[in-house]
Amino acid sequence: MSPQISAVLGNFTDVFAVAGAVTVSYIVLKALFSLLKAFRVYILSRTSDIGPYLRSHGEWAVVTGATDGIGKAYAEQLASSGLNVVLISRTESKLRDVASAIESKYNVKTMVIPADFSQGTSIYDGIRRKLAGVDVGILVNNVGLSYDYPEVFLDLPDREQLFMNLMHVNCTSVTMMTSIVGPGMVEKKRGLVINLSSAAGESPTPMLTVYSACKAYVSYLTECLDHEYSQKGVRFQCVTPYFVCSNMSKIRKASLFIPSATTYVKSALATLGREWQTNGYGPHALMGWATRLLPDCLVRSFARKNFLAARARALKRMAGKKQN
Repeated sequence: MSPQISAVLGNFTDVFAVAGAVTVSYIVLKALFSLLKAFRVYILSRTSDIGPYLRSHGEWAVVTGATDGIGKAYAEQLASSGLNVVLISRTESKLRDVASAIESKYNVKTMVIPADFSQGTSIYDGIRRKLAGVDVGILVNNVGLSYDYPEVFLDLPDREQLFMNLMHVNCTSVTMMTSIVGPGMVEKKRGLVINLSSAAGESPTPMLTVYSACKAYVSYLTECLDHEYSQKGVRFQCVTPYFVCSNMSKIRKASLFIPSATTYVKSALATLGREWQTNGYGPHALMGWATRLLPDCLVRSFARKNFLAARARALKRMAGKKQN
């Protein structure tokens, strides 16, 4: 320590030196703990067979938004572990195609329930009737809706209808499906509920404002429910991906940081029983760690720059289509 600093600190020099050493040690230990945790969750977990753990909760899994992307990948991976699967999504023809492929490939039973989650609470009595008597061990609340492109709140086309659709698909669905399936899980004292949130729900995300707020709801709901029911044998996992190749993201080419839906779901499923709030995939966990480390203003500035560029590209495409 320089003489000038020692002169300023005076008798407190040793106290500040100790405090500094403790702070640095804490940061280093926290970083090491995070690395060890990541190794356990994302590396060691891949060496064990999760199938028996999944099957121990019941004969059937229910997956919403099951015909594309992450939802379809969850349905396939759960079926590959020997679970029968209830597929719920909007388009019956696509549901039947996916169900037929799963039955043929994995030799399990399937059930399809066509339902448009943007229609609000009117759909749930029908879902409840069709699930009556089904031994549901796992519920995957995956169905989701985002913006067509990033945009500020008041400039969204048909914004009020979009807002209602976003809340019904992203929030009402998770709440109501858990309400329907949850009592059976509590009664038998075993069950898993996997709720798909988003990295956009981990911190406020301007230009995806309502979507971000909806996904924050999913994250908070999941954590609260896990606290309420973990001692009763029912666990809740919140999965918060960054970009994954899917119809929603409109990304088709997979890479290390933007995996295919199948790659992502295999990784996310392996974290069950090890982590209850997860980015689901090692590179996404690294992105989450870096995002939490950086100042919020810097993260939002970077996101805004990228969203403005995406908005400009989308508006240009839309203008081109109108001209054609």
